[in-house]
Amino acid sequence: MIQEYLIQEFWNNTIQDYLLALGFILLGVGIIKIFKKSMLQRLKKLTERTDNSLDDFLFDIIERYVLSAIYISIVFWGIRTLSLSLFLENSLSIAHSIILTYYGVKIIANLIIMLIRSYVKRQEGGEEKVKQIGGIILLVNVLIWAVGILFFFDNIGWDVTTIITGLGIGGIAVALAAQNILGDLFNYFVIFFDRPIEIGDFVVVDDKNGIVDKIGIKTTRIKTLSGEELVVANSDLTSSRIHNYKKMQRRRILFGVGVTYETPLKALKKIPELLKEIVENQSPVTFDRAHFKAFGGSSLDFEVVYYIEVADYNKYMDIQQQINFAIVEQFDAMGIDIAFPTRTLYVRNEPDHQFKIKNFVPNDNGTETGEVAE
Repeated sequence: MIQEYLIQEFWNNTIQDYLLALGFILLGVGIIKIFKKSMLQRLKKLTERTDNSLDDFLFDIIERYVLSAIYISIVFWGIRTLSLSLFLENSLSIAHSIILTYYGVKIIANLIIMLIRSYVKRQEGGEEKVKQIGGIILLVNVLIWAVGILFFFDNIGWDVTTIITGLGIGGIAVALAAQNILGDLFNYFVIFFDRPIEIGDFVVVDDKNGIVDKIGIKTTRIKTLSGEELVVANSDLTSSRIHNYKKMQRRRILFGVGVTYETPLKALKKIPELLKEIVENQSPVTFDRAHFKAFGGSSLDFEVVYYIEVADYNKYMDIQQQINFAIVEQFDAMGIDIAFPTRTLYVRNEPDHQFKIKNFVPNDNGTETGEVAE
């Protein structure tokens, strides 16, 4: 009775054929499951004890892609034991090739990207540089997928030579039509390997400044101090003069202060030493020099140079503010007036009279006022 039932035929296959195919699939899946629970679990425990990330990566690849490809292959081979129509057989073969190509591309792409990440991390400033390899990862994926697709077409019997020839001719046309895009792409590699800037750097490009937020294949995004995002083409960026303040270890500060011409000579001689003392009271600061620099148009000019041993701009402004407060306080205590723009004019109306206009000062409204003396 059972034998008669087993030899019943449906779609060119007996029930016994279907059961054998199902048994092959279940047996294969069961063997892989046993292997996964026994051998792979032991290997996983061993890899967790090591500091090397390569074995963890390989285990993850096996678990995510290799086993999945084996499961699908077992199902495919089990079905292939049946008598199928030519159309269905070809369809299954193509589907199997597509799936294996997908998993093969994912395995190779992940392996290459992992090696690139490991290589970049070993370089100086590797952790920061890893953030910049998004464009390289994209290109690697595109190239590997292109090769994988060509391999798939070749595997199903297509003539890939014609495809490659067509891509070569089309590539020339695309290259001619997209010269600017390719220029930005090559400049992306210049930025990546030469490292004039990195993500997180504070840069000044021409009259724009901000923090580098993202370095892409075509453009670089900069978050400006005012909050908006500045998008700069990589070609424009590499051809510009870039001030990168993240590399700065110390900041050189030069500032001036002017006093009135009525300041006594004795007080003038004390000012350089006073400025030195004010600067040296700040921290972390290294004093360089303070000099009576020049006779200005309306002031006696002093110049001060010092170094701040940190690159933080807010810290610099805090220190400079304290210096300015101290200068005003000390000058006031010594009776020294800080100069402002003035002019002295002599006007002769009559041979025996001369008028002198002192402190001729421009007002905000455009007029000028002065103090007249005969």
